[in-house]
Amino acid sequence: MHLFRMIFSFMFLVGFLSGPTWAQDLQDFEQQVTEATLSNGIKVILVERHEAPVAAFVNHVNVGGSDEVPGITGLAHLFEHMAFKGTHVVGTSDYEAERRAMAKVDSLHAELEAARRRGDTERLAQLEAAFTAAEDEARQYVVPNEFGQIIEREGGQGLNAFTNSDATVYFFSLPANKAELWMYLDSERFLNGVLREFYRERNVVMEERRRSAESQPIGRLLEQYIATSFVAHPYGQPVVGHMSDLQSVTREDAHDFWKRHYTPQNMTIAIVGDIEPQRMLQLLETYFGRLEPGPEPEPLRTVEPKVPASRTVTLYDPGQPWYLAGYPIPSIRHDDFPALMALSQILSSGRTSRLVKRLVTDEKIAFFAGSFPGFPGDKYPSQMIFYATTAPGHTNAEVARAMDEEIARIKTELVSDQELLRAKTQLRADLVRQLDSNFGLGLELARYHTVTGDWRNLFHYIDRVQALTTEDLRRVATEYLDDHYRTVGTIVTEGDPPQALP
Repeated sequence: MHLFRMIFSFMFLVGFLSGPTWAQDLQDFEQQVTEATLSNGIKVILVERHEAPVAAFVNHVNVGGSDEVPGITGLAHLFEHMAFKGTHVVGTSDYEAERRAMAKVDSLHAELEAARRRGDTERLAQLEAAFTAAEDEARQYVVPNEFGQIIEREGGQGLNAFTNSDATVYFFSLPANKAELWMYLDSERFLNGVLREFYRERNVVMEERRRSAESQPIGRLLEQYIATSFVAHPYGQPVVGHMSDLQSVTREDAHDFWKRHYTPQNMTIAIVGDIEPQRMLQLLETYFGRLEPGPEPEPLRTVEPKVPASRTVTLYDPGQPWYLAGYPIPSIRHDDFPALMALSQILSSGRTSRLVKRLVTDEKIAFFAGSFPGFPGDKYPSQMIFYATTAPGHTNAEVARAMDEEIARIKTELVSDQELLRAKTQLRADLVRQLDSNFGLGLELARYHTVTGDWRNLFHYIDRVQALTTEDLRRVATEYLDDHYRTVGTIVTEGDPPQALP
Protein backbone atom coordinates (compact mmCIF):
# COMPACT_ATOMS: atom_id res chain seq x y z
CA MET A 1 0.00 0.00 0.00
CA HIS A 2 2.89 2.35 0.76
CA LEU A 3 4.42 1.59 -2.68
CA PHE A 4 1.07 2.26 -4.35
CA ARG A 5 0.84 5.63 -2.64
CA MET A 6 4.36 6.52 -3.80
CA ILE A 7 3.58 5.59 -7.42
CA PHE A 8 0.24 7.38 -7.31
CA SER A 9 1.82 10.49 -5.83
CA PHE A 10 4.55 10.50 -8.46
CA MET A 11 2.06 10.13 -11.32
CA PHE A 12 -0.10 12.87 -9.84
CA LEU A 13 2.94 15.13 -9.46
CA VAL A 14 3.99 14.62 -13.09
CA GLY A 15 0.47 15.27 -14.34
CA PHE A 16 0.08 18.24 -12.06
CA LEU A 17 3.29 19.93 -13.14
CA SER A 18 2.67 19.33 -16.84
CA GLY A 19 -1.08 20.02 -16.84
CA PRO A 20 -2.44 23.24 -18.38
CA THR A 21 -4.15 24.70 -15.33
CA TRP A 22 -4.77 23.98 -11.68
CA ALA A 23 -8.45 24.82 -12.28
CA GLN A 24 -8.88 21.53 -14.11
CA ASP A 25 -7.45 19.69 -11.11
CA LEU A 26 -9.87 21.62 -8.90
CA GLN A 27 -12.83 20.38 -10.91
CA ASP A 28 -11.65 16.79 -10.44
CA PHE A 29 -10.81 17.33 -6.78
CA GLU A 30 -14.23 18.80 -5.96
CA GLN A 31 -15.75 15.41 -6.73
CA GLN A 32 -13.97 14.06 -3.64
CA VAL A 33 -15.01 16.92 -1.34
CA THR A 34 -18.11 17.30 0.79
CA GLU A 35 -18.59 20.72 2.35
CA ALA A 36 -21.14 21.50 5.05
CA THR A 37 -21.98 23.69 8.02
CA LEU A 38 -23.32 22.08 11.18
CA SER A 39 -26.48 23.41 12.81
CA ASN A 40 -24.42 25.34 15.37
CA GLY A 41 -22.14 26.98 12.77
CA ILE A 42 -19.07 24.70 12.65
CA LYS A 43 -17.70 24.54 9.11
CA VAL A 44 -16.80 21.09 7.79
CA ILE A 45 -14.64 19.92 4.85
CA LEU A 46 -14.57 16.17 4.13
CA VAL A 47 -12.24 14.62 1.55
CA GLU A 48 -12.47 10.99 0.43
CA ARG A 49 -9.12 9.27 -0.05
CA HIS A 50 -9.50 5.51 -0.06
CA GLU A 51 -5.86 4.46 -0.58
CA ALA A 52 -5.46 3.36 3.07
CA PRO A 53 -7.95 2.64 5.90
CA VAL A 54 -6.94 5.70 7.92
CA ALA A 55 -8.08 9.29 8.27
CA ALA A 56 -6.57 12.56 9.47
CA PHE A 57 -8.66 14.82 11.69
CA VAL A 58 -7.93 18.55 11.87
CA ASN A 59 -9.76 21.09 14.04
CA HIS A 60 -8.68 24.61 13.04
CA VAL A 61 -9.73 27.13 15.68
CA ASN A 62 -9.60 30.72 14.48
CA VAL A 63 -7.82 32.11 17.53
CA GLY A 64 -4.12 32.81 18.00
CA GLY A 65 -1.73 35.24 19.58
CA SER A 66 -3.15 38.15 17.59
CA ASP A 67 -6.49 37.71 19.38
CA GLU A 68 -5.01 38.51 22.77
CA VAL A 69 -4.90 41.80 24.61
CA PRO A 70 -2.18 43.22 26.88
CA GLY A 71 -2.18 41.49 30.24
CA ILE A 72 -3.22 38.05 28.97
CA THR A 73 -0.64 37.41 26.26
CA GLY A 74 0.17 33.72 25.91
CA LEU A 75 -3.34 32.51 26.76
CA ALA A 76 -4.05 31.04 23.31
CA HIS A 77 -0.94 28.90 23.58
CA LEU A 78 -1.53 28.07 27.23
CA PHE A 79 -5.07 26.93 26.52
CA GLU A 80 -3.75 24.68 23.77
CA HIS A 81 -1.77 22.89 26.50
CA MET A 82 -4.84 22.68 28.72
CA ALA A 83 -6.96 21.11 25.95
CA PHE A 84 -5.00 17.87 26.41
CA LYS A 85 -5.72 17.63 30.15
CA GLY A 86 -8.99 15.79 29.69
CA THR A 87 -12.59 16.26 30.76
CA HIS A 88 -14.81 15.61 33.76
CA VAL A 89 -14.66 11.91 32.73
CA VAL A 90 -11.26 11.53 31.03
CA GLY A 91 -8.19 12.30 33.12
CA THR A 92 -9.68 12.04 36.61
CA SER A 93 -10.34 9.37 39.21
CA ASP A 94 -12.92 11.43 41.12
CA TYR A 95 -14.03 14.62 39.41
CA GLU A 96 -16.21 15.98 42.22
CA ALA A 97 -13.39 15.73 44.74
CA GLU A 98 -10.97 17.14 42.18
CA ARG A 99 -13.30 20.07 41.45
CA ARG A 100 -13.42 21.01 45.12
CA ALA A 101 -9.65 20.71 45.40
CA MET A 102 -9.13 22.95 42.33
CA ALA A 103 -11.46 25.56 43.84
CA LYS A 104 -9.24 25.60 46.94
CA VAL A 105 -6.15 26.04 44.72
CA ASP A 106 -7.76 28.99 42.93
CA SER A 107 -8.75 30.65 46.21
CA LEU A 108 -5.23 30.32 47.61
CA HIS A 109 -3.74 31.60 44.36
CA ALA A 110 -5.86 34.76 44.62
CA GLU A 111 -4.66 35.31 48.19
CA LEU A 112 -1.10 34.61 47.15
CA GLU A 113 -1.18 37.23 44.39
CA ALA A 114 -2.76 39.78 46.73
CA ALA A 115 -0.04 39.22 49.33
CA ARG A 116 2.64 39.49 46.64
CA ARG A 117 1.25 42.84 45.48
CA ARG A 118 1.18 44.12 49.09
CA GLY A 119 4.74 42.95 49.70
CA ASP A 120 3.58 40.95 52.73
CA THR A 121 6.56 38.58 52.88
CA GLU A 122 5.50 36.79 56.08
CA ARG A 123 2.01 36.01 54.80
CA LEU A 124 3.47 35.18 51.39
CA ALA A 125 5.60 32.36 52.77
CA GLN A 126 2.59 30.84 54.57
CA LEU A 127 0.42 31.06 51.46
CA GLU A 128 3.06 29.54 49.21
CA ALA A 129 3.24 26.47 51.46
CA ALA A 130 -0.55 26.19 51.58
CA PHE A 131 -0.80 26.65 47.81
CA THR A 132 1.73 23.87 47.14
CA ALA A 133 -0.15 21.54 49.49
CA ALA A 134 -3.46 22.33 47.79
CA GLU A 135 -1.97 21.61 44.37
CA ASP A 136 -0.66 18.27 45.63
CA GLU A 137 -4.12 17.46 46.96
CA ALA A 138 -5.77 18.24 43.62
CA ARG A 139 -3.13 16.28 41.71
CA GLN A 140 -3.92 13.04 43.53
CA TYR A 141 -7.15 12.78 41.49
CA VAL A 142 -5.43 13.29 38.12
CA VAL A 143 -4.93 10.38 35.72
CA PRO A 144 -1.90 11.66 33.78
CA ASN A 145 -2.12 11.76 29.98
CA GLU A 146 -5.25 9.60 29.82
CA PHE A 147 -6.45 11.56 26.76
CA GLY A 148 -3.36 10.60 24.78
CA GLN A 149 -3.26 7.05 26.10
CA ILE A 150 -6.79 6.38 24.83
CA ILE A 151 -5.84 7.53 21.35
CA GLU A 152 -2.60 5.54 21.26
CA ARG A 153 -4.38 2.42 22.50
CA GLU A 154 -6.83 2.66 19.59
CA GLY A 155 -4.10 3.03 16.96
CA GLY A 156 -3.97 6.82 16.79
CA GLN A 157 -0.84 8.63 15.66
CA GLY A 158 0.48 12.16 15.54
CA LEU A 159 -1.59 13.54 18.42
CA ASN A 160 -0.52 17.16 18.64
CA ALA A 161 -1.45 20.80 18.26
CA PHE A 162 0.19 24.14 17.58
CA THR A 163 -0.56 27.80 18.23
CA ASN A 164 0.73 30.67 16.14
CA SER A 165 -0.23 34.31 15.68
CA ASP A 166 -3.26 33.40 13.56
CA ALA A 167 -4.75 30.13 14.83
CA THR A 168 -4.70 27.13 17.16
CA VAL A 169 -4.87 23.78 15.37
CA TYR A 170 -5.51 20.32 16.87
CA PHE A 171 -4.89 17.12 14.90
CA PHE A 172 -4.14 13.42 14.86
CA SER A 173 -4.74 10.36 12.68
CA LEU A 174 -6.77 7.26 13.47
CA PRO A 175 -7.89 4.11 11.71
CA ALA A 176 -10.97 5.13 9.73
CA ASN A 177 -13.22 2.79 11.72
CA LYS A 178 -12.30 4.74 14.89
CA ALA A 179 -13.67 8.05 13.61
CA GLU A 180 -16.38 8.13 16.26
CA LEU A 181 -13.72 8.03 18.96
CA TRP A 182 -12.24 11.26 17.58
CA MET A 183 -15.70 12.81 17.39
CA TYR A 184 -16.30 12.08 21.06
CA LEU A 185 -12.88 13.02 22.44
CA ASP A 186 -12.34 16.19 20.43
CA SER A 187 -15.84 17.55 20.96
CA GLU A 188 -15.85 16.57 24.63
CA ARG A 189 -12.66 18.46 25.44
CA PHE A 190 -14.22 21.67 24.14
CA LEU A 191 -17.64 20.96 25.65
CA ASN A 192 -16.67 19.58 29.08
CA GLY A 193 -12.94 20.23 29.25
CA VAL A 194 -11.32 20.60 32.68
CA LEU A 195 -8.43 23.01 33.18
CA ARG A 196 -6.72 20.70 35.64
CA GLU A 197 -3.13 21.17 36.79
CA PHE A 198 -3.42 24.72 35.45
CA TYR A 199 -0.68 26.38 37.50
CA ARG A 200 1.67 23.46 37.03
CA GLU A 201 1.17 23.66 33.25
CA ARG A 202 1.60 27.42 33.43
CA ASN A 203 5.06 26.76 34.86
CA VAL A 204 5.75 24.43 31.93
CA VAL A 205 4.89 27.20 29.48
CA MET A 206 7.03 29.67 31.40
CA GLU A 207 9.95 27.26 31.09
CA GLU A 208 9.18 26.92 27.38
CA ARG A 209 9.44 30.67 27.11
CA ARG A 210 12.79 30.66 28.92
CA ARG A 211 14.16 28.07 26.48
CA SER A 212 12.82 29.59 23.25
CA ALA A 213 12.63 33.34 23.82
CA GLU A 214 15.07 34.09 26.60
CA SER A 215 17.93 31.57 26.41
CA GLN A 216 18.27 31.72 22.61
CA PRO A 217 19.76 34.89 21.06
CA ILE A 218 17.63 34.55 17.93
CA GLY A 219 14.53 34.13 20.07
CA ARG A 220 15.33 37.32 21.98
CA LEU A 221 16.03 39.18 18.74
CA LEU A 222 12.78 38.05 17.07
CA GLU A 223 10.73 39.09 20.09
CA GLN A 224 12.26 42.57 20.07
CA TYR A 225 12.01 42.70 16.29
CA ILE A 226 8.25 42.09 16.10
CA ALA A 227 7.65 44.51 18.98
CA THR A 228 9.52 47.16 16.99
CA SER A 229 7.92 46.33 13.64
CA PHE A 230 4.32 46.31 14.90
CA VAL A 231 3.62 49.28 17.14
CA ALA A 232 -0.18 48.96 16.96
CA HIS A 233 -1.18 45.54 15.65
CA PRO A 234 -1.09 42.56 18.07
CA TYR A 235 1.32 40.76 15.72
CA GLY A 236 3.84 42.64 17.86
CA GLN A 237 3.05 40.40 20.85
CA PRO A 238 4.89 37.11 21.42
CA VAL A 239 2.69 34.04 20.96
CA VAL A 240 4.29 32.39 23.99
CA GLY A 241 3.34 35.48 26.02
CA HIS A 242 5.23 37.97 28.15
CA MET A 243 6.67 36.46 31.31
CA SER A 244 4.84 38.87 33.62
CA ASP A 245 1.52 37.92 31.99
CA LEU A 246 2.23 34.21 32.37
CA GLN A 247 3.15 34.71 36.02
CA SER A 248 -0.17 36.37 36.81
CA VAL A 249 -2.71 34.69 34.51
CA THR A 250 -5.32 32.56 36.32
CA ARG A 251 -7.47 29.55 35.60
CA GLU A 252 -10.44 31.90 35.43
CA ASP A 253 -8.68 33.96 32.75
CA ALA A 254 -8.12 30.81 30.71
CA HIS A 255 -11.75 29.73 31.18
CA ASP A 256 -13.03 33.12 30.00
CA PHE A 257 -10.72 32.99 26.97
CA TRP A 258 -11.98 29.51 26.13
CA LYS A 259 -15.64 30.47 26.29
CA ARG A 260 -15.08 33.64 24.28
CA HIS A 261 -13.06 32.16 21.41
CA TYR A 262 -13.84 28.44 21.24
CA THR A 263 -17.29 28.93 19.75
CA PRO A 264 -18.65 26.82 16.88
CA GLN A 265 -18.49 29.82 14.54
CA ASN A 266 -14.73 29.92 15.15
CA MET A 267 -14.05 26.28 14.20
CA THR A 268 -13.34 24.62 10.86
CA ILE A 269 -13.02 20.84 10.80
CA ALA A 270 -11.28 18.98 7.99
CA ILE A 271 -11.33 15.17 7.78
CA VAL A 272 -9.31 13.50 5.02
CA GLY A 273 -9.01 9.78 4.37
CA ASP A 274 -10.96 6.56 4.00
CA ILE A 275 -14.31 8.00 5.06
CA GLU A 276 -17.97 7.90 4.06
CA PRO A 277 -19.05 11.58 4.07
CA GLN A 278 -22.69 11.19 5.04
CA ARG A 279 -21.78 8.99 7.97
CA MET A 280 -19.17 11.56 9.06
CA LEU A 281 -21.73 14.37 8.89
CA GLN A 282 -24.14 12.41 11.07
CA LEU A 283 -21.44 11.81 13.66
CA LEU A 284 -20.27 15.41 13.55
CA GLU A 285 -23.76 16.68 14.18
CA THR A 286 -24.23 14.17 17.00
CA TYR A 287 -21.05 15.10 18.83
CA PHE A 288 -19.87 18.55 17.74
CA GLY A 289 -23.44 19.74 17.35
CA ARG A 290 -23.60 19.74 21.17
CA LEU A 291 -21.36 22.82 21.33
CA GLU A 292 -23.52 25.85 22.03
CA PRO A 293 -23.14 28.80 19.63
CA GLY A 294 -21.73 31.85 21.33
CA PRO A 295 -21.58 35.49 20.31
CA GLU A 296 -19.93 36.09 16.95
CA PRO A 297 -16.24 36.74 17.67
CA GLU A 298 -15.34 40.41 17.41
CA PRO A 299 -13.23 41.19 14.33
CA LEU A 300 -9.82 42.66 14.94
CA ARG A 301 -10.09 46.39 14.30
CA THR A 302 -6.48 47.50 14.63
CA VAL A 303 -4.57 48.07 11.39
CA GLU A 304 -0.83 48.64 11.56
CA PRO A 305 -0.17 52.17 10.24
CA LYS A 306 2.30 52.35 7.38
CA VAL A 307 4.79 55.01 8.43
CA PRO A 308 7.90 55.94 6.39
CA ALA A 309 10.25 55.33 9.31
CA SER A 310 13.07 52.81 9.17
CA ARG A 311 13.75 51.07 12.48
CA THR A 312 16.69 49.15 13.89
CA VAL A 313 16.97 46.59 16.69
CA THR A 314 20.43 45.55 17.90
CA LEU A 315 20.96 42.66 20.31
CA TYR A 316 24.39 42.28 21.90
CA ASP A 317 25.34 38.68 22.61
CA PRO A 318 28.53 36.59 22.83
CA GLY A 319 27.14 34.24 20.19
CA GLN A 320 26.89 34.14 16.43
CA PRO A 321 26.16 37.38 14.51
CA TRP A 322 22.83 37.40 12.71
CA TYR A 323 21.10 39.77 10.28
CA LEU A 324 17.39 40.25 9.67
CA ALA A 325 15.48 42.78 7.56
CA GLY A 326 11.72 42.99 7.03
CA TYR A 327 9.30 44.99 4.90
CA PRO A 328 5.54 45.52 5.38
CA ILE A 329 3.40 43.47 2.99
CA PRO A 330 -0.34 42.71 2.61
CA SER A 331 -2.12 39.60 3.88
CA ILE A 332 -2.45 36.29 2.07
CA ARG A 333 -5.79 37.44 0.67
CA HIS A 334 -4.17 40.19 -1.41
CA ASP A 335 -3.62 39.69 -5.14
CA ASP A 336 0.10 40.47 -4.77
CA PHE A 337 0.84 37.70 -2.26
CA PRO A 338 1.63 35.04 -4.94
CA ALA A 339 4.17 37.42 -6.48
CA LEU A 340 5.81 37.85 -3.08
CA MET A 341 6.02 34.06 -2.76
CA ALA A 342 7.68 33.87 -6.18
CA LEU A 343 10.14 36.61 -5.23
CA SER A 344 11.10 34.64 -2.14
CA GLN A 345 11.71 31.55 -4.27
CA ILE A 346 13.96 33.42 -6.68
CA LEU A 347 15.91 35.16 -3.95
CA SER A 348 16.45 32.39 -1.43
CA SER A 349 15.09 28.94 -2.33
CA GLY A 350 17.84 26.49 -3.15
CA ARG A 351 21.56 26.72 -3.88
CA THR A 352 21.04 28.54 -7.19
CA SER A 353 18.85 31.26 -5.68
CA ARG A 354 20.32 34.75 -5.74
CA LEU A 355 20.96 35.30 -2.04
CA VAL A 356 22.26 31.80 -1.34
CA LYS A 357 24.53 31.82 -4.38
CA ARG A 358 26.03 35.22 -3.58
CA LEU A 359 26.20 35.25 0.22
CA VAL A 360 26.85 31.57 0.92
CA THR A 361 28.44 30.02 -2.19
CA ASP A 362 30.38 32.81 -3.85
CA GLU A 363 31.34 35.37 -1.21
CA LYS A 364 31.07 32.99 1.77
CA ILE A 365 30.03 35.82 4.09
CA ALA A 366 27.08 33.85 5.52
CA PHE A 367 26.38 30.27 6.59
CA PHE A 368 22.88 30.43 5.16
CA ALA A 369 20.41 32.99 3.85
CA GLY A 370 16.64 32.91 3.45
CA SER A 371 13.45 34.87 3.07
CA PHE A 372 9.69 34.36 3.21
CA PRO A 373 6.52 36.47 3.25
CA GLY A 374 4.02 36.27 6.09
CA PHE A 375 5.93 36.86 9.31
CA PRO A 376 4.76 36.40 12.01
CA GLY A 377 1.44 35.47 10.32
CA ASP A 378 -0.41 36.00 7.07
CA LYS A 379 -4.04 36.45 8.12
CA TYR A 380 -3.38 40.19 8.44
CA PRO A 381 -0.85 42.49 6.76
CA SER A 382 2.55 41.38 8.01
CA GLN A 383 6.14 41.35 6.83
CA MET A 384 8.41 39.79 4.24
CA ILE A 385 11.66 39.04 6.01
CA PHE A 386 15.21 38.36 4.82
CA TYR A 387 17.74 36.78 7.16
CA ALA A 388 21.25 35.36 7.26
CA THR A 389 23.75 33.92 9.71
CA THR A 390 26.99 35.84 9.32
CA ALA A 391 30.06 33.66 8.79
CA PRO A 392 33.11 33.93 11.09
CA GLY A 393 35.53 36.61 9.98
CA HIS A 394 32.77 38.64 8.34
CA THR A 395 30.32 41.25 9.55
CA ASN A 396 26.62 41.98 9.46
CA ALA A 397 27.47 45.08 7.45
CA GLU A 398 28.91 42.90 4.66
CA VAL A 399 25.80 40.72 4.70
CA ALA A 400 23.50 43.75 4.70
CA ARG A 401 25.34 45.36 1.79
CA ALA A 402 25.18 42.23 -0.38
CA MET A 403 21.55 41.58 0.51
CA ASP A 404 20.57 45.19 -0.21
CA GLU A 405 22.26 45.03 -3.59
CA GLU A 406 20.37 41.88 -4.55
CA ILE A 407 17.05 43.37 -3.41
CA ALA A 408 17.82 46.55 -5.35
CA ARG A 409 18.67 44.52 -8.44
CA ILE A 410 15.38 42.65 -8.39
CA LYS A 411 13.60 46.03 -8.26
CA THR A 412 15.47 47.53 -11.21
CA GLU A 413 16.06 44.55 -13.49
CA LEU A 414 13.54 42.04 -14.75
CA VAL A 415 14.15 38.51 -13.52
CA SER A 416 14.88 36.03 -16.28
CA ASP A 417 12.14 33.90 -17.79
CA GLN A 418 14.06 30.84 -16.59
CA GLU A 419 14.10 32.09 -12.98
CA LEU A 420 10.38 32.79 -13.05
CA LEU A 421 9.60 29.40 -14.56
CA ARG A 422 11.74 27.70 -11.90
CA ALA A 423 9.95 29.61 -9.13
CA LYS A 424 6.53 28.63 -10.49
CA THR A 425 7.57 24.99 -10.74
CA GLN A 426 8.96 24.97 -7.20
CA LEU A 427 5.83 26.53 -5.73
CA ARG A 428 3.62 24.00 -7.50
CA ALA A 429 5.82 21.10 -6.47
CA ASP A 430 5.99 22.30 -2.85
CA LEU A 431 2.21 22.42 -2.70
CA VAL A 432 1.80 18.96 -4.23
CA ARG A 433 4.22 17.48 -1.71
CA GLN A 434 2.35 19.14 1.12
CA LEU A 435 -1.03 17.95 -0.08
CA ASP A 436 0.16 14.39 -0.61
CA SER A 437 -0.48 13.46 3.03
CA ASN A 438 -3.95 13.38 4.54
CA PHE A 439 -2.77 15.65 7.33
CA GLY A 440 -1.11 18.17 5.00
CA LEU A 441 -4.21 18.38 2.84
CA GLY A 442 -6.57 18.74 5.80
CA LEU A 443 -4.37 21.38 7.40
CA GLU A 444 -4.22 23.56 4.28
CA LEU A 445 -7.90 23.21 3.36
CA ALA A 446 -8.97 24.25 6.86
CA ARG A 447 -6.49 27.13 6.93
CA TYR A 448 -7.46 28.56 3.55
CA HIS A 449 -11.16 28.19 4.33
CA THR A 450 -10.70 30.07 7.60
CA VAL A 451 -8.34 32.81 6.43
CA THR A 452 -9.63 33.45 2.90
CA GLY A 453 -13.26 32.34 3.21
CA ASP A 454 -13.07 29.41 0.75
CA TRP A 455 -10.81 26.36 0.63
CA ARG A 456 -10.83 26.61 -3.18
CA ASN A 457 -8.54 29.61 -2.91
CA LEU A 458 -5.74 27.15 -2.19
CA PHE A 459 -6.14 26.00 -5.79
CA HIS A 460 -6.73 29.48 -7.20
CA TYR A 461 -3.49 30.57 -5.53
CA ILE A 462 -1.53 28.33 -7.89
CA ASP A 463 -3.42 29.68 -10.89
CA ARG A 464 -2.39 33.17 -9.79
CA VAL A 465 1.22 32.00 -9.47
CA GLN A 466 1.14 30.60 -13.00
CA ALA A 467 -0.19 33.89 -14.38
CA LEU A 468 2.71 35.92 -12.98
CA THR A 469 5.00 37.83 -15.35
CA THR A 470 8.49 39.17 -14.88
CA GLU A 471 7.02 42.68 -14.84
CA ASP A 472 4.65 41.66 -12.01
CA LEU A 473 7.63 40.68 -9.89
CA ARG A 474 9.49 43.93 -10.52
CA ARG A 475 6.37 45.98 -9.73
CA VAL A 476 5.70 44.11 -6.47
CA ALA A 477 9.36 44.28 -5.40
CA THR A 478 9.43 48.02 -6.05
CA GLU A 479 6.17 48.61 -4.20
CA TYR A 480 6.84 46.60 -1.05
CA LEU A 481 10.62 46.27 -0.61
CA ASP A 482 11.01 49.93 0.26
CA ASP A 483 13.81 50.82 2.67
CA HIS A 484 11.81 53.77 4.03
CA TYR A 485 9.53 51.27 5.81
CA ARG A 486 12.11 48.64 6.69
CA THR A 487 12.92 47.19 10.10
CA VAL A 488 16.42 45.76 10.61
CA GLY A 489 17.44 43.45 13.42
CA THR A 490 20.97 42.29 14.18
CA ILE A 491 22.81 40.19 16.69
CA VAL A 492 26.21 41.77 17.30
CA THR A 493 28.97 39.88 19.08
CA GLU A 494 29.79 41.65 22.32
CA GLY A 495 33.18 43.34 22.23
CA ASP A 496 33.27 43.72 18.44
CA PRO A 497 33.77 47.26 17.11
CA PRO A 498 30.60 49.12 16.04
CA GLN A 499 29.37 48.33 12.52
CA ALA A 500 27.77 50.88 10.24
CA LEU A 501 24.95 49.15 8.39
CA PRO A 502 24.22 50.46 4.90
